[in-house]
Amino acid sequence: MARSDWKRPLSFPLPAEGERRVKLTLSYDGSLFHGWQTQKGGDVSVESEIERVLSDIAGKPVHVQGSGRTDSGVHALMQVAHFDFPVGIDAEKFKIILNTRLPKGIRIAESVECTSPFHARYSTMSREYWYLVKDYESFLPFDENYVLQLEKLPDIGLLNSYAKTIEGTHDFTTFASARDQSESRVRDIYLSEWDVIYDRFGRKVLRYRVAGNAFLYHQVRSMVGSMLSYGEKGIPSSEFLRILESMDRKLAGKTAPSSGLYLADVSYDEKKYEWFEHDGKQ
Repeated sequence: MARSDWKRPLSFPLPAEGERRVKLTLSYDGSLFHGWQTQKGGDVSVESEIERVLSDIAGKPVHVQGSGRTDSGVHALMQVAHFDFPVGIDAEKFKIILNTRLPKGIRIAESVECTSPFHARYSTMSREYWYLVKDYESFLPFDENYVLQLEKLPDIGLLNSYAKTIEGTHDFTTFASARDQSESRVRDIYLSEWDVIYDRFGRKVLRYRVAGNAFLYHQVRSMVGSMLSYGEKGIPSSEFLRILESMDRKLAGKTAPSSGLYLADVSYDEKKYEWFEHDGKQ
C-alpha cells in the first residue's frame, strides 16, 4: 500500500501561542495499569498518570497524545507521546520532573522540544511489537504477567512459515476483533518472524516480532494465538494462508493474553521501510 493511501490527516493542530510541543519517549509495565488511554470510569492508565502530573504543574488540564493505544496488561519497551505546555520549563527537564513524580511502573527515557511539526500518532511511520512465550520448563515465578506459558513450544520452523504469509499488504479481517472500528482492515506488514532469545537468567524465550504501518484492535494477539494453536496441531502454512485470505474471524485461533505483548518500537523515520513501497509486496 502506498503511503499516500494511509488516509492520515495531512495537517493537525499545532501548539497555541505561548506554548511548545514536547515529545516524550517512555516505557511502562502494563500489568500495573488499565491500558494506555484515560478511562471513563477513572481506572488508572498510563496516559492519565502523565496528564495528572503535567496538569498539576501547569495549573490547568494538559492533554497527552500517544502514538497509539495499548490494552490493559500490554507493556511498552518504547512508547512515544507528545503534549503542549506553556513556555517556561526546558523540555529536557520534563524527563526528570516526570520520573520523580510518576509511579515507578512508568519511566521516561527522553523529553525533547519538537522543532518541526510533529504529532505522536499521525507522524508515525511504523510500529513494532514483540510477543514472548516460554515452555513449562523455562517458566519462572518472575514471568507471571510478562510471558505466556505453554506446556510445549511448537516447531519454530512451522511458526515462521505462518509468519511469512503475514508479511506484505493484506486485509486482516480474520485477525481483527469484532470491536475494531477501522474503516479499512488493510495493513502493511514489513516484518513478521519468530526467533529465540534469552532472558536475564539465561532461560530460553520464543519471541514473535512484527512491524507494520498500523495494527487493528487485537490483531497481533490474534495472529499470535492462531499461529501457536495451528503450530501445536501441525497445520501446514498453506492452510494458514487460506485462513488469512478468507477474512473469516471464526477461523482464527484463540486470542493470546495481553501479558506477553510489548510495544517495542515506534519509528518516525520515513526511510526505515521505504523499500516496501517498491519491492512488489503490496
